[in-house]
Amino acid sequence: MTDTIYEFSATKALGGEQSLEDFNGQVVLIVNTASKCGFTPQFEGLQKLYEEFKDDGFTVLGFPSDQFMNQEFGDIQETLDFCKVNYGVSFPMFAKVDVKGPDAVPLFKFLTTEKKGLLGGEIKWNFTKFLVGRDGRPVERYAPQTKPEKIREDIRKQLKE
Repeated sequence: MTDTIYEFSATKALGGEQSLEDFNGQVVLIVNTASKCGFTPQFEGLQKLYEEFKDDGFTVLGFPSDQFMNQEFGDIQETLDFCKVNYGVSFPMFAKVDVKGPDAVPLFKFLTTEKKGLLGGEIKWNFTKFLVGRDGRPVERYAPQTKPEKIREDIRKQLKE
């Protein structure tokens, strides 16, 4: 039985695997992102949170997904360039993944089992966010419409634990 995110790895945006064990001891906000979504401006708020708290042991991990009305670029380099140019994104971004359904990557299967949403476990839209404590266990799930700045106090609380 999986207990923490540290038991997973993810494909980095430009290839190669990264163990989530690399983030052990950090507070992590995992987000399924999309570059052409009404919520895409949240990249700005996510970047601000990252800059504000990264020196305190916090990171944001972005996982582009094209599962919701094809709102992600076909080419990952295009996604990375878009995020950097338009929102200054410097937090880790990973390869495009499925976050729901039979082909969902194991990390998102774990997150949605641990923290069910309002209408059940499955992710319903882009920019669903999962806050993970320093122990690697998911502590909170936020709806796509929850603006990153609304998560600030929860992050601060987790950083103190």
